[in-house]
Amino acid sequence: MTRLVRLATRRSSLALAQANLVKVRLLANYPDLDVRFVEIASLGDSLPEVSLEAEIGRGFFTSALEDALARGEADLAVHSLKDLPVEPDPRFRIAAVLEREDPRDALVSDRELADLPAGAIIGTDSSRRRAQIAALRSDLRFESVRGNLGTRIAKLDSGLYGGLILAVAGLKRLGWEGRVAEVFNETQCLPAPGQGAIAVQVVANSVHEGLAQVLDHESSAAAVRAERAVLEGVGGGCQTPIGALARVEQGSLSLVAVMAGSGLRRTTVSGPTLSARELGLQAARNLNRASGPE
Repeated sequence: MTRLVRLATRRSSLALAQANLVKVRLLANYPDLDVRFVEIASLGDSLPEVSLEAEIGRGFFTSALEDALARGEADLAVHSLKDLPVEPDPRFRIAAVLEREDPRDALVSDRELADLPAGAIIGTDSSRRRAQIAALRSDLRFESVRGNLGTRIAKLDSGLYGGLILAVAGLKRLGWEGRVAEVFNETQCLPAPGQGAIAVQVVANSVHEGLAQVLDHESSAAAVRAERAVLEGVGGGCQTPIGALARVEQGSLSLVAVMAGSGLRRTTVSGPTLSARELGLQAARNLNRASGPE
């Protein structure tokens, strides 16, 4: 008998692309499922011109999907993992983290960063990105830009910006990777914790938890667990300019993290993958010590 599974997703093109990845992988493991989307407008979608960093509160992009889970209107919720608050809500659980796409940031422009003219305007809504790019090019200007990916690229093409800083993962998932002028390495611009990862969330202890767990990619889950622990340890959320990138190889995890304040403070830790969260908390302690009085 066909079993219906309802996936809660935002209505943006990127969110729907990510939900479709989850659907395809579910059907690969459970061919008899009937997987349907429950499309929901989040607060972030309804306020497309509001700066995320001006908003205080949890779940700017995620709470509406969680509400659908809580009301029984959806069985699974599909999130960009970086949007989920690090403070756990005991009602829900992340049942799976899909294999991660490229987590790095990229410059979308007609030239590389070093070739942009002095005073060129870079579009980004992220203080994390602004701080790191300004450390490379202090002669550039920064202005906020919101809207979906196509809207932001259209603004670039209209001449409002000399370049945009965007996540490689979103560009690839929507077929815009051809617009990338430069992909930043970890010494230039560290991504947001969890960037590039898709999370599948369920009501804790529900029958759907086991269904989703087959999608979990162990090394991707460990990497983002370490990165999010940096945010947890520092006590930050969207308003805290923190970048983090973890890599997992043969049972070992290496983590680089940066925090912006009066300057850029950076730390690197490594250890066993099983200690992913502890490594992230250690990185946070290092950053907090570096931010204290001289």
